[in-house]
Amino acid sequence: MKALIKDFSGLVGQEATVSGWAYNVRSSGSIAFLQLRDGSGFTQAVVAKNGIDEKSWNDAVEATIESSVIVTGTVSKHPKQEGVYELQASRVELVQKAEEFPIGKKEHGPDFLLDQRHLWLRTPSQWAIQRVRNEIINATYAWMKENDYTKIDSPIFTPSACEGTTELFEIDYFGERKAYLSQSGQLYLEAAIASVGRCFDFGPVFRAEKSKTRRHLTEFWMMDAEAAFTDHEGNLKIQESLVCFIVESVLKNCQPELKILERDQEPLKKVQAPFIRMTHAEAIKWLREHGSDIGDMDDLGADDETLLTKAHEKPIFVEKYPTAVKAFYMKRDPEDESRVLNADLLAPEGYGEVIGGSQREDNYEKLLERIREHHLPEKDFQWYLDLRKYGSVPHSGFGFGLERLTTWICGIHHVRETIPFPRLMNRLEP
Repeated sequence: MKALIKDFSGLVGQEATVSGWAYNVRSSGSIAFLQLRDGSGFTQAVVAKNGIDEKSWNDAVEATIESSVIVTGTVSKHPKQEGVYELQASRVELVQKAEEFPIGKKEHGPDFLLDQRHLWLRTPSQWAIQRVRNEIINATYAWMKENDYTKIDSPIFTPSACEGTTELFEIDYFGERKAYLSQSGQLYLEAAIASVGRCFDFGPVFRAEKSKTRRHLTEFWMMDAEAAFTDHEGNLKIQESLVCFIVESVLKNCQPELKILERDQEPLKKVQAPFIRMTHAEAIKWLREHGSDIGDMDDLGADDETLLTKAHEKPIFVEKYPTAVKAFYMKRDPEDESRVLNADLLAPEGYGEVIGGSQREDNYEKLLERIREHHLPEKDFQWYLDLRKYGSVPHSGFGFGLERLTTWICGIHHVRETIPFPRLMNRLEP
């Protein structure tokens, strides 16, 4: 019977056939051990010379690291490790004997590993990260469906930018005009809410920002969401609910992955609503008291976010930033016109911003004024202004960076490990 390693707990005593790769091999006299990976999990095949045919034995001892194999045997419980299962092999077929694998057990530098990214993905830690990433994606779709959001696919080619073009990739569009790779689908989602009420997109976005920090990628995945008839307060509650759902899903469905990553799960268990809230002004005051030299109207930098989030156990909403450091489309706070109704969600343990969101400006004249203040080309935003002329309503939205969310939940240091093939300022291969 063909089987997946992840299902071994229900197959004890039964014969199973596993197709996969030997990520480690060792043999001693009359017994060989093949550490197997099939994509669903990991197991050990115990191959006894006196228990199989000659060809199977020869294939088992000939297998090298990362050779592809098909192994049949009886599933058994590991004699010493609780919850671990083995395969007592009765037949081994060597599908392809691998050449010497370039990634060994010794320590390798990040540049070497990124050059070998196509092979590095096979290692247990990288397998675990990609599985957690997948769970975050699936949980997002599940939450959106349960809460009546419709997926709307926004374009990647855009004629203009959400927040200016200085950090976008410019494209020669058929030799006739300039176009840009999208940095967000937000504006298009705002158009869709008048059709479907609540909507989201989930796809790749691009930033030409020349940054080399551990939190930045050139190409990454964003989930943007918009909701009609939703104010700033409602927007924060939506984000709380979604993040709690995602973290809970990972804790429930990714225990093997979190254990491989040696992730301390106690901080994740504390991710429960309500989250901590503080205004930008309150955050500035707190940061200065703890050694930062941040100015009254400054945006929070990475060091500030790290300082703030290492001191708190729950995610933090920092809200109502100065208008000068935020985008033109954010609605101003009626109680203080120098501030906007926005919030950045900062993940604890020093991970910093994972979500940015705001209530959007829904008044035509005020939005036009903001576009002019930011020196943006009015003709490029005429369609966006139209949304405020035909049934405009209060509405809000937000977006999370998939890789930043994955970095935090996995408890790893650098965002580059959370995307299968990272694109950085200085890296375009493999």
